[in-house]
Amino acid sequence: MDLPELAAFLKSRRARIRPRDVGLPDGPRRRVPGLRREEVAQLAGLSADYYTELERGSGVQPSDQTLASLARALRLSGDERDHLFHLADRRIPPAAHGPTAHVQPGLLSLLDRLTTTPALVITDLHETLVQNELATALFGPPPAARGPAASFLYRWFTDPASRTIYPHEDHPHHSEVFVADLRAVAARRGRDVEVTRMVAELRRRSAEFTALWDTRDVALRRADHKRIVHPGLGVIELDCHSLFSEDGHQRMLWLTAPPGTDGAARLELLSVIGAQDMTPTARPRTDGYV
Repeated sequence: MDLPELAAFLKSRRARIRPRDVGLPDGPRRRVPGLRREEVAQLAGLSADYYTELERGSGVQPSDQTLASLARALRLSGDERDHLFHLADRRIPPAAHGPTAHVQPGLLSLLDRLTTTPALVITDLHETLVQNELATALFGPPPAARGPAASFLYRWFTDPASRTIYPHEDHPHHSEVFVADLRAVAARRGRDVEVTRMVAELRRRSAEFTALWDTRDVALRRADHKRIVHPGLGVIELDCHSLFSEDGHQRMLWLTAPPGTDGAARLELLSVIGAQDMTPTARPRTDGYV
């Protein structure tokens, strides 16, 4: 591991980013160009002390997950992301799929500018890669699960608790949409090991999934009308829109409501209360999102 060069590279990438480019206020009296260390740490979900040690080249050994988070926080290009991994002595390229996948720069740039509506970037297997503050307030933080359980689609058919995000009467619709979308993804990916294993495991664990899979219905999920159950605001009716990356591996989702509707009013209230708990006995949301 080239610790001095890793530290210098992190500093150089931090210095080139303007706070407003990542949704942070510029603020007065900045003594350094670009972002502060604690701001990078915040964006990457790390402690300020840990990130400071990385920039000092003090021997911290970052994991693949940490490197992926830093690549997103610093808005690295694909080549820069690969360079970061190589400096950390990771000779195997980062995964093209899964929660450590590099977020497509175009989607991340657009997400930075969506500050008034819930928005997030997911993989084609419904693994959350990054989300804005309003998405966290609406859905809760993404789970820390690895492997198939990182996928909301997988949890939908294997973990009943994940379904509490939608009213019970809407569950059949979402099940059908999930399976039709997965079949389209499976066809596009070809004989992909990750998808093949997920389908086999879901067929083994869920009779509902098996029945729907055998219908052979296929349709990418491009848009949908959703009713989201929020622990403090109740049911919020929203329209969900999708923007696909060029290779189809990632999608940006954002949720809106027509002006003057109850959904729009609840979204506005959500932007005021943020992620604070409005119910005395409610637990934090940990189910993530599709």
